[in-house]
Amino acid sequence: EAAQEAQEEGQEQFKDALEQFQTVLNFDGGDLEKEYNRLNDALSRSEAKAKSVNDSIDKVEDVAKALFKEWEQELTQYNNAEFKRESERQLSETKTRYTQVIGAMRRAESKIEPVLVPFRDQVLFLKHNLNARAIASLQNELESIESDVAALIREMEQSINEANAFIQSMGT
Repeated sequence: EAAQEAQEEGQEQFKDALEQFQTVLNFDGGDLEKEYNRLNDALSRSEAKAKSVNDSIDKVEDVAKALFKEWEQELTQYNNAEFKRESERQLSETKTRYTQVIGAMRRAESKIEPVLVPFRDQVLFLKHNLNARAIASLQNELESIESDVAALIREMEQSINEANAFIQSMGT
């Protein structure tokens, strides 16, 4: 859970940082950003579902363990030997079936992570491409700032020249 929380916090920090960056630079990630957001949401839902599957199987195991323990303890309560033998046979068959079912559940669960791994990679790759585009937009911002600074310097030089001309005209 701590790892998942850390991952979620990291994703939230990225989202916040990217939003701040986009606000400052008016950066629009376009289709790439939309696709990243869509796939990241799908990944989050998939990871939540995977955790839910794991939790459900764990609960089934806990309940089964308690039921089998209770059943085994209650076998000593039989007075009728035939009933006791039949109940023992049923317990054995039920445990065998349970082992098969829980094994199938765990095998199905084990197939989830190999699907999530490349999905995570794809989402991360999109995120990094989005970051690269956002950083690339800095070049446009730099050019804009340089242009603004150059214009400001020209205006200041013009004002200085006008002030110098005025001062010189006062002296003559």
